[in-house]
Amino acid sequence: MSKTPKILLACADVAYGATLEQFLLPVGLEIERCHDAKGVLRLASRHAFEVAVLDLSLDAEGGVDLVSFLRERNPAAHLLLLFEMDAIDRAIAGLRRGAFFYLPVTSPPSDVALAVEKALKSRAAQETIDGFAREAFEELFGHSPAMRRVAEMIQKVAPTDSTVLVLGESGTGKEVMANTIHRLSRRHDKPFVAINCAALPEALLESEMFGHVKGAFTGAVSDKRGLFDEADGGTLFLDEVGDMAAITQAKLLRVLQSGEIRPVGSAQSRHVDVRILAATNQDLVEAVRNMTFREDLYFRLNVIQIRIPPLRERMDAMPALVAHFLDKHNARYGKQVTGLDEHAASLLSHYEFPGNVRELESIIAHAVIMTDGCMITGDDLPEVVRRGHQPRLALPYDAHKGILSLSEVEARHIAETLERLDGNQTNTAAKLGISRSTLWRKMKEYDIAK
Repeated sequence: MSKTPKILLACADVAYGATLEQFLLPVGLEIERCHDAKGVLRLASRHAFEVAVLDLSLDAEGGVDLVSFLRERNPAAHLLLLFEMDAIDRAIAGLRRGAFFYLPVTSPPSDVALAVEKALKSRAAQETIDGFAREAFEELFGHSPAMRRVAEMIQKVAPTDSTVLVLGESGTGKEVMANTIHRLSRRHDKPFVAINCAALPEALLESEMFGHVKGAFTGAVSDKRGLFDEADGGTLFLDEVGDMAAITQAKLLRVLQSGEIRPVGSAQSRHVDVRILAATNQDLVEAVRNMTFREDLYFRLNVIQIRIPPLRERMDAMPALVAHFLDKHNARYGKQVTGLDEHAASLLSHYEFPGNVRELESIIAHAVIMTDGCMITGDDLPEVVRRGHQPRLALPYDAHKGILSLSEVEARHIAETLERLDGNQTNTAAKLGISRSTLWRKMKEYDIAK
């Protein structure tokens, strides 16, 4: 949105429009005002407005549907409708066609000005969310068919209050995905609180989640709010939920069923409005079968299940992830690294990333620290990457030529075998499994010195 939002005021009553403009000017808005349908058509054709205030009585002039015109001309604009009391049905119809809000034309100008401010805040918030969604889905998560399916699921489930179970290997970005769901939800302006259930012992996890009262246990010298309280109105993300102890599972189930929490040591329960997102890298179906995870809790959490593919299955996201981590660690370590050279990029593209996105960030941080220039080279990468640990395909590579052709690979292999066997062609041919005449012919073809 532009630094100075542009507002259209289309009011049949000239004096009312002028008064409304005076209420809005102190907010720092650029205002265009008109009093008839022709003015609306003219101004909307020339300018893109963030918010348009339309007196529906102007809609009757000339048989033009101004609501549809404004919606088609500038779909992103928030449209506020002013209606006569005997035309409320038209205002409701406008709302169904995408208008943001409607008020009686007799409303005090201060009320309309307040509605304009709310419309501006809503539009700014939506632009932020849309931008975040584009960055998250189109760049950081990649374009593979599996990730497109994940993106579709998130966009459908995010606006709801459904619990979501995010599955995936360690380091795939489950918390990032949960945060994305929160940012795209109606709770986006409320807290997003995360806790790793595997990082705390049973007694401490229960206190962290639900809080405790003074004297509940040794060391409880005062009341303490839990994470459910902190996340009230927002989202609570339970990472590694499969490691939660049985007693805490039972208490979590009660919260999901009743919407109420009871702090440790308290006899009183209280209501909280919290959306639950959970994640694990464990097989919860197997855990249910082994009776280490409650079946009823599993079904409560597993209303929507989203599985994040490992990084090795969405390597198209690598360039954006590398750029993201370069920016982050350049700022952290005071460097100005601009990218990877061809060799470093090849090494990363052949690496399996058993630690997924988390490991990639660690690798880039290591390389940013180790490099002496503005480009990361293969020598700047950790040894495990240079060794090609768990390679997808060990492609022969030359720092200048890139991936070698089959003939280049064969020529190098023959030359290196000859060198290792001190130039003995008989032994070289035997080692390579070819005849001496074939070896001689290939040496001539590849111009390998005798």
